Amino acid sequence: MMNARNLTRSALCALAIAALSGCAQTNSPTLGDGSVSYGDSKAVELVSNEFGSTDLQRLAESMTRSLVQVPVIRGKRLTLADVQNKTSEYIDTAEITKSIRVQLMKAGTVRFVADVAHMEGQTQELMRQNQSGLYDKSKSKKIGKMVGADYRLTGGISSIVKKNSDVKDVYYKLSLELVDNETGELVWADEQEIRKTSRR
Repeated sequence: MMNARNLTRSALCALAIAALSGCAQTNSPTLGDGSVSYGDSKAVELVSNEFGSTDLQRLAESMTRSLVQVPVIRGKRLTLADVQNKTSEYIDTAEITKSIRVQLMKAGTVRFVADVAHMEGQTQELMRQNQSGLYDKSKSKKIGKMVGADYRLTGGISSIVKKNSDVKDVYYKLSLELVDNETGELVWADEQEIRKTSRR
């Protein structure tokens, strides 16, 4: 008798679990037709021999490794201008610049201050706090307190493309230079290269 009762209870529990799981599956988000999937953001991307995510990551990482070895910049303030695109293709060089800046910040080696591109926004913020009448004067940030950069980091990416009926070869070179703002001295420079070849 007890076995029959236990069996009935087990059966009812199993039905309840199945019903609940069925409801959960009905209400859960679907993945469409399966044509979209997540991938490894660090995986090597070889869709084409144009500049891609792997190139951006490798160049930014190698430049950062080189720059953090420079003793004079430890604890100093830098400005980093957007890397110039000197290639014949569209490359979002602002993303190269941001990646280098983020990695240097994570390394804890340097600090960044507003460069020419960001100076207008910084100035507008100070003007709003001091001249709009909206802020408590004792708590607003004062004009004339901005700190100048010790060093200026600039650079560009260039490419050489060679192709024939069978092969296309693309060579990329990222160059960066670090200049002492007070003396004008070039204190560091480096180049990182990538070559990509594809057959048609």
